[in-house]
Amino acid sequence: MKINAKWHLANKMPKNPTLDQRVKWHLEHAKNCVCRPLGGKILEEIKKRGLEPSGD
Repeated sequence: MKINAKWHLANKMPKNPTLDQRVKWHLEHAKNCVCRPLGGKILEEIKKRGLEPSGD
């Protein structure tokens, strides 16, 4: 899968992110980059909150 390097450079994950920050970052990442599929605990949390990643 191809990385959107420009997006990654402009949107770094914060240091020691809160769960809310992680969810927000991963949702934006799914919209803007397809370098890897969304999964694991962060996907579980996103679904638990009733949100759906648009790139998934």
